[in-house]
Amino acid sequence: MAVKQILDVIGVGIGPFNLGLAALLEKTECSSLFFDKKPQFDWHPGMLLEGTTLQVPFLADAVTMVDPTSRFSYLNYLHMQKRLYHFYFLEKFQIPRNEYNHYCRWIAEQLPQLQFGFEVENIERTEQGYYCVTVLSVETGERKIYETKHVVLGIGTRPFLPEKFNYESDRIFHSSQYRNKRDDALQAKSVTIIGSGQSAAEIFYDLLSMQPDHSFQLSWFTRSKGFYPMEYSKLGLEHFSPDYTKYFYQLPNEKKRTALKNQALLYKGISFTTIADIYDLLYERSVGNCKPNVHLQALTELVSIEEWNDQLRLSLYQHEQESSKQVDSDVVILATGYHPFIPDCLKGIEGLIEWDENGQLMIQEDYKVKTKTDSEHHLFVQNGELHTHGIGAPDLGLGAFRSATIINQLAGKEVYKIYDQNNVFQQFGM
Repeated sequence: MAVKQILDVIGVGIGPFNLGLAALLEKTECSSLFFDKKPQFDWHPGMLLEGTTLQVPFLADAVTMVDPTSRFSYLNYLHMQKRLYHFYFLEKFQIPRNEYNHYCRWIAEQLPQLQFGFEVENIERTEQGYYCVTVLSVETGERKIYETKHVVLGIGTRPFLPEKFNYESDRIFHSSQYRNKRDDALQAKSVTIIGSGQSAAEIFYDLLSMQPDHSFQLSWFTRSKGFYPMEYSKLGLEHFSPDYTKYFYQLPNEKKRTALKNQALLYKGISFTTIADIYDLLYERSVGNCKPNVHLQALTELVSIEEWNDQLRLSLYQHEQESSKQVDSDVVILATGYHPFIPDCLKGIEGLIEWDENGQLMIQEDYKVKTKTDSEHHLFVQNGELHTHGIGAPDLGLGAFRSATIINQLAGKEVYKIYDQNNVFQQFGM
């Protein structure tokens, strides 16, 4: 009788972080499978706009920050694509977003343990302490069950849409759908963007660039205090380091929440380049005292959206003036960001998991989820630990560090050298 194979690890979700984990596992003997319900790797496809770049250097690829010699580095990707000289002459640290997506697909094509088109439906604990994982084939509807010692949850975040708005109209959509719905927006007579981050700015600039050929009225509202740039000074960037993550993890929960609120511009603002591009284009359009057909307004919150005479009526509130107004628009694009979430597949083990007072996962410093029973088999989290580890959680530059930390535990030895201190010049605590 054949002995049933027990995998070392199963990855749930194949975004950039679990992709990096799978690539770095190549230097171990760990058996693994990774599942994602998407048909192929696709990184924010709705925002893969021409001219947009990553907001981090190319060194923040899947592997380089812990293993520069890996065959899965971005530089080796360029070498294999015969594009090293092109990149050399480009002389830019940030890379096109489309090329980053292509780079990730290039990695995925070389890793047979990545299974696209399969959704993890349920995770349970066996009597032996392993994880029993039920996987559904999106194409055939067939279910398979796997057993594994460890699970790494890498589902990331999902688009956030405030519940108070009416989304029955197909003319209201999240920024994550922009590329697929751009043609509809271009045919409208008026388009309104809500939000103050990089996605809102990129969409505004994209539409502004095409406005002369389509003649729509373009508005941009945000409840933020202004259209502010992201903090991108070198000492500010040191917050995206293992050192700061270590410091942040030791803070009391209340201090963590306060710190995150005060650090919004470290990861939620607009790049200097995008702001400059928008201003330059507006300036050019105003030559000869022409008035661009645009409206930008901060400190103004969207209160409600209603259908009104074949249009969408937006109720807006200006906080400093404490005044309200209504505007009509054919299309509304909500650049309202992304929020973490608890996937349904955890329902089978939710009774084993430790939850904090806000219903969030309690996560240890080494990225293990705290459970009510001691076990040598663990559930790990990638990009679900903003509340415990700080603003570096979603940052691509810390992805390889976190993956290496997890892999050393999966392998039971130091596969990768981890430098969690002395990577920065400043000291974050006493």
